[in-house]
Amino acid sequence: MNSFFSYDSPFMRGLEWIVDVIWVNILLVVTSLPIVTVGAALAASYDSLRRIREGEAHVTRMYFRAFASNFGKATALWAVYGVIGAALAYTWIVLRIDGLLIPKIAFSVLWVIGFEWVWYLQSRFENTVGATLRNSLLFGISYPLTTIALAAIDAVAIYVVYASFMYLIQGLFLLAVLGPGFVLSMHVPILERTMKAHIAAGAPNTP
Repeated sequence: MNSFFSYDSPFMRGLEWIVDVIWVNILLVVTSLPIVTVGAALAASYDSLRRIREGEAHVTRMYFRAFASNFGKATALWAVYGVIGAALAYTWIVLRIDGLLIPKIAFSVLWVIGFEWVWYLQSRFENTVGATLRNSLLFGISYPLTTIALAAIDAVAIYVVYASFMYLIQGLFLLAVLGPGFVLSMHVPILERTMKAHIAAGAPNTP
């Protein structure tokens, strides 16, 4: 019993990880509230969750350090993805024109591909905004299984929220506590494994 609750036991390490992920999620939500800071918040979350996975401590300090260092470029990236995403949403909701269906699908798929990668790349590698935008699409297309896995995780998360809202409203509290921070924590090991060779090289060379 003592070993079960000892600090180094798998149970306690798992519990500590969950607490850290919940705290990152809270920081992510709070720092995203101004809307224009969503990009910096996502990049900071990826950076913090990766460092937590590597055993680093002081989550709050890590988060805000990453938030500040990524703020300029991540905000520029968010301006691009946010505006394009809003425009795509407008075309799906308002412009229901049959002739636009194929372009809407094509641009939406490209948007999702880039969005799944761009914040991780911004948090992991030093690069220009233009290069990060380009690489988010290049890596997303070059590693389709990784991109599909990331998108599938997000789709399942969205469905769970929807199902909870429809059938088990009490579960929304737990989902809100875990939130996007938990989803991103599932992204991190997949992306780190995929990018292992590029990380060793020290730069996200185009695939």
